[in-house]
Amino acid sequence: MSSKNPSSNVNIAIAFVVHIAIIIGITLIGQYVMKPEPEIIQGEVEMDEMRISSKVPARIQRFCVKEGDRVKVGDTLVVLDSPELESKLQQAMAAEKAAAAVSAKAQNGTREETIKAAYEMLQKAQAAEEVMKKSYDRIKGLWEKGVIAEQKKDEVEAQYKAAVATTNAAKSQYEMAQKGAQEEDKAAAAAQVNRAKAAIQEVKSYLKETVLFASTEGKVSTIFPLRGELVGSGAPIMNVQLEDNIWITFNVREKDYQRLPEGDTVKAFIPALGDKEIALKVTSAKDLGSFAAWKSSKVKGEYDSKTFEIKTIPTQKIEGLVAGMSVILK
Repeated sequence: MSSKNPSSNVNIAIAFVVHIAIIIGITLIGQYVMKPEPEIIQGEVEMDEMRISSKVPARIQRFCVKEGDRVKVGDTLVVLDSPELESKLQQAMAAEKAAAAVSAKAQNGTREETIKAAYEMLQKAQAAEEVMKKSYDRIKGLWEKGVIAEQKKDEVEAQYKAAVATTNAAKSQYEMAQKGAQEEDKAAAAAQVNRAKAAIQEVKSYLKETVLFASTEGKVSTIFPLRGELVGSGAPIMNVQLEDNIWITFNVREKDYQRLPEGDTVKAFIPALGDKEIALKVTSAKDLGSFAAWKSSKVKGEYDSKTFEIKTIPTQKIEGLVAGMSVILK
C-alpha cells in the first residue's frame, strides 16, 4: 500500500498557482498593449494677414519696422525711392506753367502794340480808299462825257474796289485785335491748364505711395525684400498679422463630425502654452472635397470617409497665442 508525499502535493499546487498567475499577467499585459490609443483631434491657430504693397515700382530706401514688431494705425512701415516720379512731377509742373502762359495770353487779349499797328493799317487803307474813290469819280465823269475809253474806266473801278476790300480787311483785323482771342480759344487754353494741374495731382498721389503706413493694428510677420532691392507695382513688401482676428481650424473625418456641432462650445488645450485650457465656439464647417476623402480598402463594414474643415473661435482673448500653434481637443 503506497502513501502520497505531502511535499509533492504542495509543489504541484504552487506550480499550478504560478502557471495561472503567468496566464493572468500575460492576459493583462496583452490587453494593455493592444488597447487602442484614444484618437487625437488636432487643430491649428490661424490669423488674417494684410499684405503691404506699393502702387508704383520703386527701390526700398529704408524699413521703419522689423519682423515681430507690433504696429498701430498710422505707423510708417517702409519708405521707397522713385527718381522717375520726381522727374515726372517736374515735367508736369513745367507743362502747367506753359499752359498757364497760353491761357493768360488768351484771357488778357492782344497786346497794345498789336492793336495800335492794326489801327494804323486801317487808317492807311482808308486813306488809299479815299484817294481811289476820287480817282474813280473823276474817271467815271470823263467816261460819261466820252473823253476816255471804257477800258480806262474799268481799270480805275477795279483799283477802287480793291482799295475798298483792303479797307474792310484792315477793319476786321483791327476789330479782332481789340476783341482778343475767341471764346473757344480761351476755353481751350483753360482746359489745358486744368489738364496740367490734374497731371500734377496724379503724380503727387503716386509719390504718396512711396511712404507706406499701417492701416490697422497688428504684428509684422514677414518682410520679403531687402533694403535697396527693387519692388514692382503690387509686389508684396511685408505681411502684417491681424491679431484681433484669430481662429482655429480642425480637419475631422465624418465619424468625428458630431463631436463639433456648429454653435456648440468645446474644450481644448494648447501644448505650446503649457497645455493651457481654452474654450472654442464652433462657427462653421465645410467639406474639403474629394481630394481629402479617406478611401477604405473595401473591407466589410468600412466605407469612404470625407474630411470636413471645422472653424472655431476662442470665446475670450488668449495671451501669447501665435499663428501656427497646435490646439488639441479634449
